[in-house]
Amino acid sequence: MHRFQNPTESREIFAQRVAAAFLAALLFCFVLPESGVAKTLPTDGDPIIVETGSGPVEFSVELALTPADRSTGLMNRQSMPATHGMLFRFERSRQVLMWMKNTPLPLDMVFINEEGVVAGIAADTTPFSEAIIPSPGPVRYVLELNAGTAARTGIRAGDKVRHRVVGTQSD
Repeated sequence: MHRFQNPTESREIFAQRVAAAFLAALLFCFVLPESGVAKTLPTDGDPIIVETGSGPVEFSVELALTPADRSTGLMNRQSMPATHGMLFRFERSRQVLMWMKNTPLPLDMVFINEEGVVAGIAADTTPFSEAIIPSPGPVRYVLELNAGTAARTGIRAGDKVRHRVVGTQSD
């Protein structure tokens, strides 16, 4: 047990503990709840079109073009319209590693290469999972859709994707 040498020392330690508790309360009240809030990006005016074997399929998309937007993605979203998605664009083609942390919606992740061709699909991902979901090779884009959408609409590897940001350089 620590014994204080003088009354001044005990007041200083008490003041430090009170200050630490106050800062912890501020962190809890103002910073932590923000991590549980869903962030919605503006829906782009141009739809994304996937040319499937049975014809074109169109989705409205939010664009996750910045590192901050990509890191949040669809986290904390409780729902998403059936014909909606989020398009992630990375600075360059590379192996992309995704996960479902803080994401309650099961998703299909459509991995798209530099040329706008579907390289592969991670179908029906597990909500809240921290398991890494790797792209099937170097890709530049990922289109996230509600789970089951890729199968229902016939999206497959080899399909062509068209959108004004697909095949363009980073902003």
